Amino acid sequence: MSTLVCFGLGYSAEHFIGRFGDGYARIVGTVRSAERAAVLNGRFAGRLKVFAFDGTSPTPEVAAALGSADRMLVSIPQTETGDPVLAAFGDALAHARRLRCIVYLSTVGVYGDHGGGWVDEDTPPRLGSARAQKRLAAEHAWQGFGARSKVAVAILRLAGIYGPGRNALVQIAQGTARRVVKPGQIFNRVHVADVAQAIEAAFAASAGGIFNVADDEPSPPGDAIVFAAQLLGREPPPEVAFADAAPSMSPLALSFWQDCRRVGNDKLKRALGVTLDYPTYREGLRALLASV
Repeated sequence: MSTLVCFGLGYSAEHFIGRFGDGYARIVGTVRSAERAAVLNGRFAGRLKVFAFDGTSPTPEVAAALGSADRMLVSIPQTETGDPVLAAFGDALAHARRLRCIVYLSTVGVYGDHGGGWVDEDTPPRLGSARAQKRLAAEHAWQGFGARSKVAVAILRLAGIYGPGRNALVQIAQGTARRVVKPGQIFNRVHVADVAQAIEAAFAASAGGIFNVADDEPSPPGDAIVFAAQLLGREPPPEVAFADAAPSMSPLALSFWQDCRRVGNDKLKRALGVTLDYPTYREGLRALLASV
């Protein structure tokens, strides 16, 4: 059994470890604060050791763990100055002789706007935002590291993630759901369980290259809200025109609405052998409701 180092124990990485962590003899991970590290060390007692990494100063314990790591998961986003893991742990990574595979979690946002057309891994990005430009630069930095170090680097470009605690059912139940309408707007989603199995498939294959991790059915953003309301036996929230909703959106939220595309996932299925547990939001939301 192998050693895994995980930079950034966020929503997706936690679900990955919860589902596949037993396959690793040792897991070392990072979060931004010592308080959060203490919470996770209690939750995953015996399976995981978590340390604080502030994004700038290398954590000695994690740097030491890289010396015995076989696999590495990176789910820390880029900063204004580049990829924080490469910047802080470059020396340790240069001496990580056992490292065989890196999985870097990116976003389908790097494709930019394609007017609702289909994109796949061969589609050239249309970078419309500084955030997307920085993310693509981080992808290139990790691919460059892999080429220099002869380590397989799998770039997983993720669609909008939902799952336990983060889904339209919760929004409907809490009264926070907004049914924003923008004619022609299309989104892909992906259940966090399918993100987890995509990560494990990439590790199992020591895969290199780019893979889209998205569901089978890109659809208007309000469709999942309406379906969740139906499952709960409630009236869906009223439609709100995007022009009316935009002034109250954060810059990050607005960036998602600026781009429109349909994301293909054939390579994920063909090259990594992944069969989605939740091919559309309907299967995903039904399962989430059943698990409550």
